[in-house]
Amino acid sequence: MTSLPSYNIYNLYCPARLFFETLANKWVLLIMNVLECSPQHFNLLKKNIEGISPKVLSQTLKNLERDGFVKRTVIDSSPIRVEYALTPLGTDFSKTAYLLKEWAEQNIDRVLDAQNAYDANLKKIPTD
Repeated sequence: MTSLPSYNIYNLYCPARLFFETLANKWVLLIMNVLECSPQHFNLLKKNIEGISPKVLSQTLKNLERDGFVKRTVIDSSPIRVEYALTPLGTDFSKTAYLLKEWAEQNIDRVLDAQNAYDANLKKIPTD
């Protein structure tokens, strides 16, 4: 019987720690949420995710494909189209990404209130 390897993300060289670098990219969560709804071609993804540059979208999609979250399919049409879809691993992870999206939308007012309170307190502190 073979046991699964034990990972510790607090270890500098843990491969699972590298995933946190991927997760820390805001575009990853947005792409995952959009692709969770349906496969999309590049330009539609760019249109649905306001503010992302074509270069960043391309790089992020390549990284997600490399990590096994996204499948790139070339569609033989005129003109040739490329479609991106979540893999089973990507679909599994997108559930977590969706929870983060929901949490952010439901709690942003609390975060903004905390930021305003913090900034107001900074203005009250005398500086030398």
